[in-house]
Amino acid sequence: MASPQEVARPRPALWALVVGFFMILVDSTIVSVATPSILNEFGTDVGSVVWVTSAYLLAYAVPLLVTGRLGDRIGPKKMYLTGLTVFTLASLWCGLTNSIAMLIVARVVQGLGASMVTPQTMAVITRIFPPDQRGKAMSLWGATAGVAVLVGPILGGVLVDGLGWQWIFFVNVPVGVIGFVLAMRLVPNLPTQQHKFDLLGVALSTIGLFLLVFGIQEGQKYDWGTITGPISVWGLIIAGILFLGAFVFWQSRNRNEPLLPLALFRDRNFSLANIAITTVGFAVTSMAFPLMLYAQSVRGLSPTKAALLLAPMAVISGALAPFVGRLVDTTPPRFIAGFGLACNVVALFWLSQIMSPDVPIWELLLPMALMGVANGFMWAPIGTTATRNLPMHQAGAGAGVYNTTRQVGAVLGAAGIAVLMESRLAHNLPAIAGGAPSGEGAMGGKLPEALHQGFSDAMAQALLLPAAILVIGLIAALMFTKPVRRQPPTAAAASGDREGLRG
Repeated sequence: MASPQEVARPRPALWALVVGFFMILVDSTIVSVATPSILNEFGTDVGSVVWVTSAYLLAYAVPLLVTGRLGDRIGPKKMYLTGLTVFTLASLWCGLTNSIAMLIVARVVQGLGASMVTPQTMAVITRIFPPDQRGKAMSLWGATAGVAVLVGPILGGVLVDGLGWQWIFFVNVPVGVIGFVLAMRLVPNLPTQQHKFDLLGVALSTIGLFLLVFGIQEGQKYDWGTITGPISVWGLIIAGILFLGAFVFWQSRNRNEPLLPLALFRDRNFSLANIAITTVGFAVTSMAFPLMLYAQSVRGLSPTKAALLLAPMAVISGALAPFVGRLVDTTPPRFIAGFGLACNVVALFWLSQIMSPDVPIWELLLPMALMGVANGFMWAPIGTTATRNLPMHQAGAGAGVYNTTRQVGAVLGAAGIAVLMESRLAHNLPAIAGGAPSGEGAMGGKLPEALHQGFSDAMAQALLLPAAILVIGLIAALMFTKPVRRQPPTAAAASGDREGLRG
């Protein structure tokens, strides 16, 4: 099997990996603009339709720690190909479903496939690129992540308007096949670890994450009260925290092969990067909800036109990727990531101040463009900083932790913004607070003109939440230290490392 020193052409492998990674992340946001169409298609309630997105996020977030570790054990290439196959077949299933219940089940399977793919992309990059070239590679990975979550609503709007909501899933099939062939041919087989698998750690982390995420995601639906019998939303959240606490305790006591090597967090940059990426996941996911509701319910834009408000972000973020990649390898990461996070805070605050019923569209595009600059400078340096100091044999575990925190941040963002939008609507529009933003008026058509100002104010005020959360990420990024510059290992050391990995 190839070692990092034996991968002569790592860049083609990188391009093969980002095809699947891009598709996975697009599906995190692509459904948002299709929600009204799915609601009308199945004649169901909004709460059920929201689960089309929630089920995917839950199934994606919960297994990430496990799948990152599995990649270390059976090989990241095998895990990546398996996950891509599951995701592609589940996408076909999603498009062919004829009930909301089956669509939700198919989305769960899709999320499981996504959880197998994501950690492997980052782990392979860490292992096939030497530290002094990893910044450029991670810039492409980061740009893919940043652009994908922004392209999702745009692509979704175009497909829904032109072909129908089913095509937001059907489009994954040819992309998945192409990604599979490319990865099969171009991604190398890397050394694996043959160690005991931490089954108790798997159980504790899975149950804990599921209860925590489910409780937060469903809290608004049950008014943060009782779900059924003695089970309450807060009971689930507290139980989830307790299970995760037990998981951390077990990891500290497990001397064999812990699922989460706590030694990872001895690296200051790894810990801080996880804080920063959690806030980024929170903000990127949460800001789209009030913006899309405002665009369609107040401005009367079609799904495609509403989603195109995000176009400046996607274009500018992608264009900046090569430039930022060069900077990451030569400039302290706290300056690059700090600049990006600061731009995002300013852009969200700016947008919250100008979002009104009659603001010219071009004015809205200015803070969106600044968010593009922010995304261009955030993703790559944070991702590179998280992994650069990690030992190669812990690449999978580190990638699993990093992607878990990002995805949990996204789930928290969706739940948090829903709570704040409901609160601000109750204050600004008490007459419709019970029906929006989840009511059909807010989701599927334009509101009466008399409600425009109050609704716009509520959505604008909600944007202050992701701006505030990003300040935490900014502080974490400014505390990054200069990454360790390791010398390339000698042939003997490399051989010894490979033997250690096999053992």
